[in-house]
Amino acid sequence: MPGEIFGLVGPNGAGKTTTLRIIATLLKPTKGKVEVFGKDVVDQAEEVRRLISYLPEDAGAYPYMTGIEYLKFIASLYGVNEDYVSDGAELSGLGDALQERIKTYSKGMKRRLQVARTLMIRPKLAILDEPTSGIDVLYSLQLRNEIKKKSKEWGITILLSSHNMLEIEFLCDRVAFVHDGKIVNVGTPLELIRKTNASNLEEAFMRSISN
Repeated sequence: MPGEIFGLVGPNGAGKTTTLRIIATLLKPTKGKVEVFGKDVVDQAEEVRRLISYLPEDAGAYPYMTGIEYLKFIASLYGVNEDYVSDGAELSGLGDALQERIKTYSKGMKRRLQVARTLMIRPKLAILDEPTSGIDVLYSLQLRNEIKKKSKEWGITILLSSHNMLEIEFLCDRVAFVHDGKIVNVGTPLELIRKTNASNLEEAFMRSISN
């Protein structure tokens, strides 16, 4: 659904990143079939790639470009209006640092730039793996607010994974708990808490994977 944020939660090794990479057409499923907006991720991979933007947890950027040069490069790569670059610059929150080379950025600054480039091109589906990884508390809060706002404003469906339950609860319209490669529970954060008679989402997750 346009504007929906769907979260994947699970321990390391549960299959979250593998799932995201399959949806992003970077891995082929060993079983079954995966479709993105009705298009098969194996047989119609090129068509799927035109609809998505993927941010892996370990995403890098060209170190000798400035931040603004990088955003302009991404805009030209995807053939989108250069007005989107201004949106990306604002979303990054990097201000004057956008005129500096990316090699001078901290990990958190690079991450903010990467989240901005992922969303600014207005993909039909944005896939975010640990979107606020490496970002300090203050900017994490600001970035979450922006992700939530832009998903609705720009009609972007977002699929994300995170180990931060507060982040998941704040951002996600629906959540799937993943354990041993399987979805063991799915619903809105409130539904999951009620279904498991838990006091919070973290407790709901622990009860879901222990059953």
